[in-house]
Amino acid sequence: MSTFVLLAVTGLGLAALYFLVASGLSLIFGLMGVLNFAHGAFLTIGAYGTWWAAENLPGAGDGGWSFVYAVVFGVAVGTLVAALVELLLIRPLYERHIEQVLVTVGLSLALVALVRAIWGSDPRPFPRPAWTQRTTSLLGAQVPNDRFLLVATAVLVLVAVLVFLRTTRVGLVIRAGVENRSMVTALGIDVRKAFTLVFAVGGAFAALAGALGGVYLGSISPGQGTSLLIFAFIVVVIGGMSSITGTAAAAVLVGLVQQFANYYAASGVGDLSVVLLLAVVLLARPGGLTARVA
Repeated sequence: MSTFVLLAVTGLGLAALYFLVASGLSLIFGLMGVLNFAHGAFLTIGAYGTWWAAENLPGAGDGGWSFVYAVVFGVAVGTLVAALVELLLIRPLYERHIEQVLVTVGLSLALVALVRAIWGSDPRPFPRPAWTQRTTSLLGAQVPNDRFLLVATAVLVLVAVLVFLRTTRVGLVIRAGVENRSMVTALGIDVRKAFTLVFAVGGAFAALAGALGGVYLGSISPGQGTSLLIFAFIVVVIGGMSSITGTAAAAVLVGLVQQFANYYAASGVGDLSVVLLLAVVLLARPGGLTARVA
């Protein structure tokens, strides 16, 4: 029983990490129609920004809740980079989808190469708060606290996104702009600013995933964002390319399948199981679990 509980909670922690990455992808594609292959680079920037801040900002590396300062810095850097990418590179290419893919793929390679040039290719130990390295007893299992941190953060992000899109004026403008951009523009509303906000929010979620991924994995490396991006794309496709709630459900499914398959079969079988799950879902439901926006 304790082994099952530990695997389940660990799988949910992994699912939360996938959701944090995939939620930004789902927002950007579902609301803007942009398939952003540079999203993994935003995750890497957030991870390294948090790591740098914990080492260099006054008070950020003292442990405990002061670690929040470093995370805020890393998320801010990721958000700023994402906003600049939308303003300078994506905005002129909204009607040119092939060019969007080429630009975001090239940007991803360039940003990861820049990180390697500055800090090298070797993994860096991530400064985790002491309380995240302790365990909590749950139904006889000793569960690392970082799993609870990831799950709680993912739930907060999901609720915040749904509330933002469904109840705020900016969220309604974004949804209306997706349906009929020309009509919203004719009403005097600048949809471009709303789309820049969406891209920045997606970058913030990726950067947050980078920071919390460092806590979960214990280290960071330049290629970490790329590897997580692969599973994030799988989650988005399974959940439905434009659905936040579908993305959340798919993340839970993928995280649990991967964790249990790796333990009960063999290491590496979890990755194969996720690919097989993707194939089954696409054959049964080509649009994913749900194709509705949020």
